Amino acid sequence: MNFKNYIKYGVRFLILQVILTSFSIFYFDNFLINEYIDGYLIIIENLLEDRDRFYPFIQNEFIKIDIYIAFFVFVFLVILYSTKFYTYVNELSFSLDKKFFDEYLNIYLLWTSSLMTFLFIFRFSVVSRFYLFIFTIIVPIILQLFRNTEVISSILGRSVTNEKYITINLSKDSIFKNLRIITFRKNLENLEINLENDTSIMQAIDTINKENEVNLIVIDLKESTKISQKLEQYLLNLNKKILLITNSKITFNSLFISKTVSLNGSNLIYFNNDIQYGSKYIIKRVIDISITIVVLTLLLPVLLSISLFIVSKDGFPFVIKQKRVGLHGKIFDMYKFRTMYSDSHKKRESMSDLNKNDKVIFKIENDPRIFNGGEKLRKYSLDELPQLINVLKGEMSLVGPRPLFEEDTQHFNENYMRRLNVMPGLTGLLQINERNTSEFEVWYKYDMEYINNWSLSLDLNILFKTPISILKNNAKGL
Repeated sequence: MNFKNYIKYGVRFLILQVILTSFSIFYFDNFLINEYIDGYLIIIENLLEDRDRFYPFIQNEFIKIDIYIAFFVFVFLVILYSTKFYTYVNELSFSLDKKFFDEYLNIYLLWTSSLMTFLFIFRFSVVSRFYLFIFTIIVPIILQLFRNTEVISSILGRSVTNEKYITINLSKDSIFKNLRIITFRKNLENLEINLENDTSIMQAIDTINKENEVNLIVIDLKESTKISQKLEQYLLNLNKKILLITNSKITFNSLFISKTVSLNGSNLIYFNNDIQYGSKYIIKRVIDISITIVVLTLLLPVLLSISLFIVSKDGFPFVIKQKRVGLHGKIFDMYKFRTMYSDSHKKRESMSDLNKNDKVIFKIENDPRIFNGGEKLRKYSLDELPQLINVLKGEMSLVGPRPLFEEDTQHFNENYMRRLNVMPGLTGLLQINERNTSEFEVWYKYDMEYINNWSLSLDLNILFKTPISILKNNAKGL
């Protein structure tokens, strides 16, 4: 197992440890013992007696029921993670044949046997038998829900049921629409395209991708035994989930990580080049949420002061919403402190002749739409602070390419569309290097560099350098 997998399982283990320990302590206090005060005293006396007999080096402050429960959960999870049935979920199986009961039964038997052994060894002898039975049923349900990263991702803001897919040449009544990877997602389009026309396939995907959020692309290759190098490279560079269905064995032009499954007489080839997905997404979100909560708490007086300043200058509202393009093309409302006069964004088209930058980047030197004092907020990127709320909502990250307007996406070529496959951010490589640039090619360079080299350590490095860059360069926000 490589280092990334250790990180992945470690985070999942930690989350389950916190959830199961918290729930077990709550359930123990409110149901297994409830108001039976003598029950606590009996168990504590048993624990102290065992301590004196078997491990007298443990001090009294560690002889607590909650500590024993946390220790039991830890040992149980170590045992659970040593099994294969819990750590593997096959997305290329039929959703109607998930065998949930068989999976649940395995977890139930392991949990119940471990729990009973724990209660017997440590003499938790006065718990309610009825509520203990209910407890053995509830916990395996929780473990089943958290068996893979989908549930955790949903809690953190990225639900698989909100993801969308398109199909190419897959019949409407195809049995493969019942695959687990497809059935939980929403269908955008069912396209019929000549498989020999690579350009048509790529253009169709690009057109939909620029107008909608697309997470998965399913292509039925029928009897084809290969795809062109051009189309293959295009699909790999999309940084999305790709599922190819073929009746024959297919030959690829390059080597890449994929999974092949034979099902119902067909071959399913699946590869997931989604850059921020699963455990990677979870870790990034945990970091984002943790840092954002701390920063919002510390900057609350600053946020209130800026709000009052804007109201005194130009009235309400002091925060505006702008439609921006997020992860995989999802449209969201981005928050900013207002630094321009009311309805200034509606004047953007009429002032396009003043824009000296590329058609994708819209910035005007000495913009007349900015009210007195607004320039100071933009100079130190203080107007961007409300986007911390977007980060908490899961629409943005602390680090990533800056989110652009929906109309700007229409100018992207197929390569630059890749910027939509990572979460947009408050800051990024551009902001710590040449954030005042008005050249689109510079944006493109840093966005592609970030996407091609993305890692959590890169995010942390950018976060560390951002305050220095703001103060050093007197940078203006987007």
